[in-house]
Amino acid sequence: MRQSSTADRRLRPYGRIGVAALAVTLVATLTASAAAGGTPARTTADGLAGLPAVAPVMACADVMGLDLGGVTDAPVTIRSAAVVTTGAPAPYCEVRGTIAPADTIVLRLPVNGWTQRYVQTGCGGLCGSANINVPQAAACPPIADGTVAAATTDMGHQGRNDGSWAAGNPQAHIDFGYRGVHVTAETAKAIIAAFYGRAPAYSYFTGCSDGGREALMEAQRYPHDFDGIAAGAPANNMAVQNTFHHAWNVLTNRDSNGDYILLADRLPLIHAAVLAACDNLDGLVDGLIDDPRLCHFDPARLLCRPGRDPATCLTAAQAAVVRRLHDGAVDARGRRLEPAISHEWGSELEWTLFVPSAQGQTVGSENFALSYLRYLADPNDPDPDYRLSDLALTVASFWSTVLPSSTYLSAMDPDLGAFRRAGGKLLLWHGWNDQHISPQTTLIYYDAMRATMGAANVDRFARLYLFPGMAHCGGGDGPNTFDVLTPVMAWVESGRRPARIVAGRVAGGAVTRIRPVYPYPAVARYDGTGSIDDAANFAGYTPRRPVRNDADWVGRRLYSHGYQTWPRAVGGKLVLRTRP
Repeated sequence: MRQSSTADRRLRPYGRIGVAALAVTLVATLTASAAAGGTPARTTADGLAGLPAVAPVMACADVMGLDLGGVTDAPVTIRSAAVVTTGAPAPYCEVRGTIAPADTIVLRLPVNGWTQRYVQTGCGGLCGSANINVPQAAACPPIADGTVAAATTDMGHQGRNDGSWAAGNPQAHIDFGYRGVHVTAETAKAIIAAFYGRAPAYSYFTGCSDGGREALMEAQRYPHDFDGIAAGAPANNMAVQNTFHHAWNVLTNRDSNGDYILLADRLPLIHAAVLAACDNLDGLVDGLIDDPRLCHFDPARLLCRPGRDPATCLTAAQAAVVRRLHDGAVDARGRRLEPAISHEWGSELEWTLFVPSAQGQTVGSENFALSYLRYLADPNDPDPDYRLSDLALTVASFWSTVLPSSTYLSAMDPDLGAFRRAGGKLLLWHGWNDQHISPQTTLIYYDAMRATMGAANVDRFARLYLFPGMAHCGGGDGPNTFDVLTPVMAWVESGRRPARIVAGRVAGGAVTRIRPVYPYPAVARYDGTGSIDDAANFAGYTPRRPVRNDADWVGRRLYSHGYQTWPRAVGGKLVLRTRP
């Protein structure tokens, strides 16, 4: 059993919560540390430690009176603490507060028995709201029965999610970048220690999209905050993702008049052609491509020919757009301004994020790009009038656009040695049909980890899962409902290495397909008997020659150790520094 840090480090975040509470916490912490030398005496069938439930040692309302001075680097104000008795997983004590200057924290504390685990959840987009949400862990037993303490944060700003909150607010950049999640962890653990009279035995983080970026940022910058981390579809390459990636989605689909070339009514046609060409590559025609990198679809096969019904084909311009959307942003010389394969073959039905249904519409990708380019790309010089046409698709523009924000908003450092040495476990996951964030960014990061730390070292603490047919953080045609938190907990608490994850596709309130997903590079293969919708009829298969991911792009060196900075807010400006 691994604890989050040494005993003296655990005491530091609790601040002045009272001598009696601190003494109880010290005894509990040292007791837990003494038990850390071996496997827990009892584990559940899921591989979780058989931790006894703990009752609160104080009333919910009394949380309002806690002295949290010194818990973190700024004052903490508890604004409310009340028992919630309706909805799942009630009852719990809901605590709301603010970590100065503006990080909202929401904390749920079970009142009928806490199994000594803390789970912090991430949020998506540019955040701005604090809502505890664990969709990829709903089946995790401690989550389902409401026995974990959980918290989240809005990451230092509230209101509009268009980036305007960052204008003239350098501290908001820092809090959104990495500080907000860290100080939330410190504060939540301090409140938990006071409320139950003991610290969490285990602490976990789970998030998807920006929540996945937050997860990796924690592993990179604060390796002792969490024992286990589940990072889904991480926006780790945020500075490129929200500039050249999303801008290209729009710009490459416009003609000289500014009109869209490809509209969404063509997407089902393209998707059907892709499946016809590649669905059977894995030996099973089931509407899914288990590894789209093996699909070498050529949009030119859909070109309109004389006598062909226009409803069943593409113009040359439309086919060229399809190719460019798949391949990703390049400059005039063909140099890649984002990793190869921006949108995998098989994901075409999800392209409505950036392919409109009619002329004149503003697509999601344009909003994402403009939010970043206007307010986040240059922290000290926001430009609310910036237009996508202002973005030059050149190498020089690439570096001037993604620096310096990538040094504190992106989470691409592949050296997780400190997290590994602390005993941390990491589960990365991504949907192959992700329309927002290319799975290539996760694959390249995983490859960079193995190259930097050594494959054997990475295998000791990290796993990657790729879900065929799944869109961004869920949805899509493939199985998209699953539990990623229990495998992380079991790995941390009993040493059980994650094996296959069973995912189900839910449609109309019913589960229509169940499939296993194996740790990368293994894939699921049908054994030839029984229903193709039953996970029991599939086994893991590791290709003899795994596909090599193409990391040859302009920003390749961003996936390196030591690039991150620790900015300060000084005189209304963001000042970068290389050390905290």
